Amino acid sequence: MTELALDKRTLPDRSTVVGWLQNYGVYLGLAVLLLFNVFFTDHFVSGENFRTQAVQVSPVLIVALGMALAIGTEGIDLSVGAVMALATSITSLYLGYGPWLALVAALVGGAVIGLAGGSLIAFVGVQPIVATLALMVGGRGIALVLLPQLKDVRDPAMATLGSGSVAGVPYLALIAATLALIVGFVVRRTTFGRRLLAIGDSRPAAQLAGLPVHRVLITVYVCSGVLAAVAGFLATARLQASDPSSLGNLMELSAITAVVVGGTPLTGGRVRIGGTVAGAVLIQLLTATLIKHDLPSSWTQIAQAVVIVLAVYAARERGKR
Repeated sequence: MTELALDKRTLPDRSTVVGWLQNYGVYLGLAVLLLFNVFFTDHFVSGENFRTQAVQVSPVLIVALGMALAIGTEGIDLSVGAVMALATSITSLYLGYGPWLALVAALVGGAVIGLAGGSLIAFVGVQPIVATLALMVGGRGIALVLLPQLKDVRDPAMATLGSGSVAGVPYLALIAATLALIVGFVVRRTTFGRRLLAIGDSRPAAQLAGLPVHRVLITVYVCSGVLAAVAGFLATARLQASDPSSLGNLMELSAITAVVVGGTPLTGGRVRIGGTVAGAVLIQLLTATLIKHDLPSSWTQIAQAVVIVLAVYAARERGKR
């Protein structure tokens, strides 16, 4: 009996295991998926393949960074895909004046959508999912009005941005990594980041403490819109085409998956940028693995749905402790 009791004490309880999985499960899943591909996927271990994966994951990661900020305030931003579509339309319209002006115009468009969503949430009291859902529909509609059909993008600077690299590292991956470092620093080391987490933890308490809740919320959704616009601009450079009807479709799903799998709870009050990066890479690698093994694209969406359910379940179980 004594030995049995000792064995029970040495075994981790269920809540400990769930907590560990939420904190580190994304890294474990990523390691398992990498090992699977190393041994069972042809031509996986090659510089060209790694560059391809880095380029493809970059827009998802950039959008997920903004999504993480929104979720950290106990909100959500469903308009990110539409903002990408709007950004590609604006880029195409203004590219004749130079890529820098096109980029600024695209960022302004993303900021306006974010400002509209943040204002509805902060001042009108509309639920984040409702406010951003309306902008998701309206934003893509505006994008299609500006550019009704696919248009080729022929600009040397955009071509270099989309396919160029430094020491073998694609420009898109460098930009995504830089933005991840900046957002991580803002969340962990700045007053704005601490206020963001306090609002997500308890908005009424943050208001009673005198924090500028409205200003922080608006800033969060503006940042999310701007980051989504950056992703749309970079995706346009990579594809060398503007297609507002398809660019950014289901990007909300990929971004939310990356954030939740990375350990950021939907209940707010916490943002894990490192986990978000790992989550974005995991989702991209999972998609690439299914494609390389000749499985239908519909299986990718099913796999993402399963991953989301598992991640949310882990977060829910941890919250019961």
